[in-house]
Amino acid sequence: MSEIKIYWIVIIFYMFIVIGIGLIASRRTRGISDFYLGGRNIGPFVTALSFIAAYFSSVVIIGGGGFGYKFGMSTLWVGAINVLLGCTLCWIFLGKRLRKYTQKFGTMTIPGFISERFKAPETRFFLAIVIFIFMIIYNVSVLKGMGHIFEVLMKIPYIYGILISGTIIILYVTIGGYVAVVWTSFIQALIMIVGLFLLTSKSLIAVGGLTAVNERLAAIDPGLLSTPGVWGYAGLISYCLIVSFGVWGMPQLVIRFYSIRNTAVLRIGTIVVTIGGCLALLPYLNGAISRILSPNLTNPDLAIPTLTKLVLSPLGAAIFLAAVIAAGMSTFSAVLIIVSSAIVRDFWQKGLKKQTSEKKLLRAGRVVSAVAGIISLLIAFKPPGLVLVLTAFSWAIIASATLWPILFAIYWRRTTRWGVTISMFAGSSVALIWMVIGKPFGIHGFIPGIIVGLILIIVVSLLTKPPSKEITRKIWED
Repeated sequence: MSEIKIYWIVIIFYMFIVIGIGLIASRRTRGISDFYLGGRNIGPFVTALSFIAAYFSSVVIIGGGGFGYKFGMSTLWVGAINVLLGCTLCWIFLGKRLRKYTQKFGTMTIPGFISERFKAPETRFFLAIVIFIFMIIYNVSVLKGMGHIFEVLMKIPYIYGILISGTIIILYVTIGGYVAVVWTSFIQALIMIVGLFLLTSKSLIAVGGLTAVNERLAAIDPGLLSTPGVWGYAGLISYCLIVSFGVWGMPQLVIRFYSIRNTAVLRIGTIVVTIGGCLALLPYLNGAISRILSPNLTNPDLAIPTLTKLVLSPLGAAIFLAAVIAAGMSTFSAVLIIVSSAIVRDFWQKGLKKQTSEKKLLRAGRVVSAVAGIISLLIAFKPPGLVLVLTAFSWAIIASATLWPILFAIYWRRTTRWGVTISMFAGSSVALIWMVIGKPFGIHGFIPGIIVGLILIIVVSLLTKPPSKEITRKIWED
């Protein structure tokens, strides 16, 4: 049997599984809370593994591999910080309080929680727009990663690759909502883990072991082996922070804390997400190995697909292909739910105060999910930049707007409406302007964005009238 046929058999089998999950989930989706949060009844293992799948996705597998190819072993620091800061500490500091307080306020989204927590309707509109625009840009990077793997392994045009994967995702999200997203992400995380371990073990064997990797990289360029090496500290630290600390403000990830069954199971989830998160190191390592075996690639984003072709059997490559597609699908689907909730729940229903039935809200959620997916597909036909560059760009804007408002909402009772509003507007604006003018000093826009946001949320809150006792009682007293 030809390898292309093997690829198609594995992929078609996988596609039937995720569509089946969507159909089953549709029976449990009776209202808007089910569609966006799964009824707040998701267990710790499913929540943790779906968090990993949505976090790392094809962006890290393909984009991380591209950075490993370009910058070498120093990129392993990115994966290590992902585990510590983006997984373990994120779950410890955000999980319990977000689950508790979002239920107190009866909110389903980040814009909704911040708006209700600070009685600041303007934040709901602003964040809904930011999430809609920049989450779609993020989705383009996810589609780009999936398109490249189809292009290299299955020899089909990039456009057809993103159409196949994008269409399937839009289908199961619109029919199954959050339940479909979280359960398909759980399955996808398991496939990702198998695929990445398979590729890493075969790649190390092909190159002669880890010692040989270091020796051969040093022969190409000693900077590929040192820290920060050819990357430089500004670039390395910036990207470590944006793809790790930025997680704390990313809606498609923190929404997992809203939906988990209760705070008691968060400890189990924290352990699972830490162990599973360690797979974040593997794409960077594989990218560096690909630099040894295929030193003349013109596009670093092709490092992982090319390596897969070189070291794996047709069946192994098919499994890895399914892993990358699974990774991309998990993130893309999670983002569609977030974009839909921002527009339907925050902008339309709450922001414009549209009174409508649960049935109409559910229909609107499905329509907006589909529209957001189609827009992402259209932009992905000719996407700009490397996969991880697109990701970091969109994450920087969103996280600069949401990171401090989320943290201060659950940790500092003196935070005020205007402190939050000015912080999110100024932080995201600075991040955007910084990147538009070319990232001075090699520092990513996320860094000045969060610095400005932090200063303003503290200073403005101290200079403005404290929040009312009614608000502080509601959130701080059990």
